[in-house]
Amino acid sequence: MLAHNDASGAIDERSTERMSFRTKPRIKDAIQKAAALAGVDDSVFTLNAAYKAAMDTIAAHEHTMLAPVDREAFFAALDRPPAPNAKLRAAFARHNETLASK
Repeated sequence: MLAHNDASGAIDERSTERMSFRTKPRIKDAIQKAAALAGVDDSVFTLNAAYKAAMDTIAAHEHTMLAPVDREAFFAALDRPPAPNAKLRAAFARHNETLASK
């Protein structure tokens, strides 16, 4: 049996919020079986799995990992930005006009 990591239980807050959803019988059976094998209640098992997936998704969107070659190109572009072209100058002019007119 694998040890169950209760990540949501470590959060020091009262459980006041409710979530509910419907699922297919086969999915419910699998969750209940996995929860029983882990030695926890199916709601604890489901909550922890959803919380872990949520935290992984948030982390993936908040952090960008670059390969070394890409990292070098990224920082080189920041250190030596290209000179402004006509489209960029026009965009700044429109921006200044918009701010000045307000």
